[in-house]
Amino acid sequence: MPKGPVIVITGTPGTGKSTHAELLANASPVPLKHINVSEYVKQRGFYEAYDAEWQTYTVDEDRLLDDLETVVEPGGVILDWHTCEAFPERWADLVVVLTCDHSKLWNRLEARGYSLKKIQENNEAEIMQVVLEEARSSYPAEIVVELQSESLEQLEANVARIVEWITQWMKNQEGN
Repeated sequence: MPKGPVIVITGTPGTGKSTHAELLANASPVPLKHINVSEYVKQRGFYEAYDAEWQTYTVDEDRLLDDLETVVEPGGVILDWHTCEAFPERWADLVVVLTCDHSKLWNRLEARGYSLKKIQENNEAEIMQVVLEEARSSYPAEIVVELQSESLEQLEANVARIVEWITQWMKNQEGN
């Protein structure tokens, strides 16, 4: 029996993935290890190059996934990344896609010091629902949940909702 579920929290940069993941790891009824995949990639050198224009790393997904396999396999993990389609379908018990009004997102990315080009690209991705469509095309509909992430109230409600889901997931595991 897995130690806990594997929850993927994804969304356009600036939607609150890491904040949600940190709060969820603290509130969860079972221990969950939060993995910020962008930081994991940098710490372990799972990238091929750094793109200065876009201020981002080109990820070596094969090396990343090979390494993460042993971390994810026992369960009890939150994977926090701006994309989700790279993760095998069999890994995820729940995929949470955070969304945010594009004007709020713009302000958040500006506050992070992102370049105008990067803000525009991420804002367009949010408007076009790129990450949501990616999740819907990569995982069964019943495990993909879209949650608004525009306020502290929504953040707290989202974490509470996921905690409820974990509680139900645990009951279902005990029944199997």
